[in-house]
Amino acid sequence: MNVVRLIMVVQLTWRKGLNEFDSLELICQNPNARRSTIPAMARPLSPKLSAPAIADAALALVDKHGEFTIPALAKAMSVSPSSLYNHVTSKDDIIEMMRGRAMGEIQLPQADGDWVNTLRLIAKGYMRSYAKHPKLIPLFTAHTVRDRGTLRVYDHLAEAFATGGFDAVDSLAAITVLDSFVLGSALDAAAPAQVWASTEENSAALNTALEAGLAVQDRAWKTFEYGLEILLAGFKGQASTAPQRAASRK
Repeated sequence: MNVVRLIMVVQLTWRKGLNEFDSLELICQNPNARRSTIPAMARPLSPKLSAPAIADAALALVDKHGEFTIPALAKAMSVSPSSLYNHVTSKDDIIEMMRGRAMGEIQLPQADGDWVNTLRLIAKGYMRSYAKHPKLIPLFTAHTVRDRGTLRVYDHLAEAFATGGFDAVDSLAAITVLDSFVLGSALDAAAPAQVWASTEENSAALNTALEAGLAVQDRAWKTFEYGLEILLAGFKGQASTAPQRAASRK
């Protein structure tokens, strides 16, 4: 062992500890062994970037700011904007992934022939999901629904209305009405406790209603349930005349 290698052994032994002397001497005797003895840097158990991670990060930005941009999303994830495109092709893709995350929380009921209750259960799940993320609603309504998981929810709605005797035209109209009601109710859930100002210029009837409403616990949810039952009763009434409406369109 030459002097230079001996110095290396002494220095490394001092830094690493005497218990590593044998391995250090081996390195000196065989320089090619040095690389094999250096432990490889451990890779993360899961990749930093993935489609679900991107969707979650974008969802957090929308919940906070009501919108997101690719540069802001990349900054939030501590990556470059270009690296996001290894997992998505456009901002529209990210919006659909966020839609899927939100709608994926809905538990779809088993078909049991009770089409009205199926509508009720889906609408309540839909409301719970979007009430958590009301700032998503304006973003979602500006884009065509493409997410497969979300479309499955609408599959169930269409099948329920078909079971109730609605034809294709009435089914789409009814789905749209129910959809609009739930989204509006989710926005109401994010509204301040006092939605309308009580002023002297208001009618006595309005101010009395406003005062009564402030005393109601979970006003938004109870209002949603009240409106939902009105809608479901209306759908049941429409089902009884569905054949006549369908015949009139022929």
